[in-house]
Amino acid sequence: MKCCTKCAQETFALGEKLGQSARPGQVFTLTGGLGVGKTVFAQGMAAGLGISEPVCSPTFTILRQYEGGRLPFYHFDVYRIADVEEMEEIGCEDCFYGQGVCLVEWAELIEEILPQERISVKIEKDLAKDNYDYRVITVEGCSNMI
Repeated sequence: MKCCTKCAQETFALGEKLGQSARPGQVFTLTGGLGVGKTVFAQGMAAGLGISEPVCSPTFTILRQYEGGRLPFYHFDVYRIADVEEMEEIGCEDCFYGQGVCLVEWAELIEEILPQERISVKIEKDLAKDNYDYRVITVEGCSNMI
């Protein structure tokens, strides 16, 4: 499925909709360049899961865990991972195969350890549009979630 958002609020709303329909054990991968709205999408997803605390990118901590919603939310940012073994050291498998929902930013960097079954989200800017906030968001592997 491909959709377009014209502002950060619409990107947030798409994440929120996916969060509302997310089920235990689902892994979402999130790819896209710097500044495309990955954190805004993650914030929407957390809101959809009922997380009320502020959600920020875990760039320097790799993983932030949120327990206050209807399901645990494990938000990874693997941009600074030098070796996939680092992921194993922080217990990624417990998150990937647990009862919460995982969102992995920069997922292409750890492709070889990600679960086979996952929902892929790719966010891209469309520089041909006059709107700086215009995004093309492609979601794959999510039958009937949106």
